[in-house]
Amino acid sequence: MRISIFTQVQRLFLAAMLGLMAAASAHAKPDAHGAPDQFVLQAATEALDALKSDTKVKSGDLAHINKVVDTYILPYVDFRKTTQLAAGRYWRQATPEQRNALADAFRGTLIRTYSGALTDVTPSTTIKLLPFRGDPNADDVVVRSLITQSNGQPVGVDYRLEKDPQQGWRIYDLNVEGIWLIQNYRNQFAQQIDQSGIDGLIKALNQRNQ
Repeated sequence: MRISIFTQVQRLFLAAMLGLMAAASAHAKPDAHGAPDQFVLQAATEALDALKSDTKVKSGDLAHINKVVDTYILPYVDFRKTTQLAAGRYWRQATPEQRNALADAFRGTLIRTYSGALTDVTPSTTIKLLPFRGDPNADDVVVRSLITQSNGQPVGVDYRLEKDPQQGWRIYDLNVEGIWLIQNYRNQFAQQIDQSGIDGLIKALNQRNQ
């Protein structure tokens, strides 16, 4: 399994979300029904503002970091859709109870990973939104960006978003240098399910979340 790649993807994703602050000229509340690229920008700005002013995050309080991530980042991610796509054909085989349990376990995994990645974000992290190529009237789009940190070359990160009629835009996948997050998880999920079933995957995720 590509655990190291997965970890790097998650860390770069968080850096992208938080680093957007450097490109923002205003502190607007995220407009989930507006332009998708501006929605990503606004959501990240809100998150970074909160983190910069929170001394408990800077001190490494993991319980508090979990709360901040849960409040300012995860609401803009469609966990259930990400889980469904990562589970692939196994999602159709799962009972409603298993689907809920898997989505909750996967959500815990994302929170845990994001929390650990916060320590890698620095004031020098910056992001540049690339020109939007999609149809602004489409319901499924990709927002492209370049992330730059002081100790490395720019990294391309693409966010895939879907627009819900009620909730508006929500992020459900991302691509870091050619690696799609859902595809990487799908491989890991399939291996675990083949070995121990859907309940085995749920158990494994929950054990890692402890």
